[in-house]
Amino acid sequence: MITAVELGLIYAIMALGVYLTFRILDFPDLTVDGSFTTGAAVASISIINGVNPFIATIFAFFIGAIAGVITGLLHTKGKIDGLLAGILTMIALYSINLRIMGKANLPLLGETTVLTFLRENRMLGTWASAGLMFVGCLVAVAVIVWFLRTDVGLAMRATGDNEEMIRSLGVNTDNQKILGLALSNGLVGISGAVIAQFQGFADIGMGIGVILIGLASVIVGQAIFGQKFIWIAALAVVFGSVAYRMVIQLALMAGLEVNDMKLISAVLVVIALLLPQWKGFGKFANRISIRTKSMTTEDKKEVGVDA
Repeated sequence: MITAVELGLIYAIMALGVYLTFRILDFPDLTVDGSFTTGAAVASISIINGVNPFIATIFAFFIGAIAGVITGLLHTKGKIDGLLAGILTMIALYSINLRIMGKANLPLLGETTVLTFLRENRMLGTWASAGLMFVGCLVAVAVIVWFLRTDVGLAMRATGDNEEMIRSLGVNTDNQKILGLALSNGLVGISGAVIAQFQGFADIGMGIGVILIGLASVIVGQAIFGQKFIWIAALAVVFGSVAYRMVIQLALMAGLEVNDMKLISAVLVVIALLLPQWKGFGKFANRISIRTKSMTTEDKKEVGVDA
């Protein structure tokens, strides 16, 4: 179960990227399935060639961001539907990933990775490791919340809420979409890179269905914790990712096969979408909302709540 929590926290970085496009930009980006593998491929081949694993992981961010920019350009400048633009980039990335890796599977056994210190000190698979990863997620959440409160971030949020209105105020919505897609897929690339180092290999098929994991994390987390404030919505994504992995682990422990994971994911998303319509769940959500509202103004300022 601790390993499931660790995986959930690593995938949470990817889920935060999906949150930026799915919730903030209101953009159905399917580039994620390709950029996740691209991040893993770039980081793995860089590590094998002697690059510092932390620098290799940064490379994964930038290559993922480039994938997002391509999707953004196809949509904004090429006037291609957003869903189709993401699919086209995802398909193209499959061949590009094979070119980068040189083969379908790239092992990292014996290589130094960002997790080598934890593995050598037998911390991996313990609550100490999970705690460090959670701190990393909190840093990512803090950066995203800070960015979304800047002028550029506010323009991006407005682009997702009402594109025509914010365009009338002189904001270039095309640039906002491209930037949002770049940041989103950059985070996805980092997640793919760390997952490859965690499991010890990069595989050409490791990104298949990742978008479903990201959507499940966003929907499940925000269905439980809500999204009234930016910082609550972002934290909900992290907890949603952990909850998703724990449900998967419980399903496997109950006797379901690994091949059933996609079915479990789909069922979980359906439940998360239907759950808010249940009256009993509505009362539970209202209690959480009331507790949030009961925070004083000073408390809100301390934690940076976006009223």
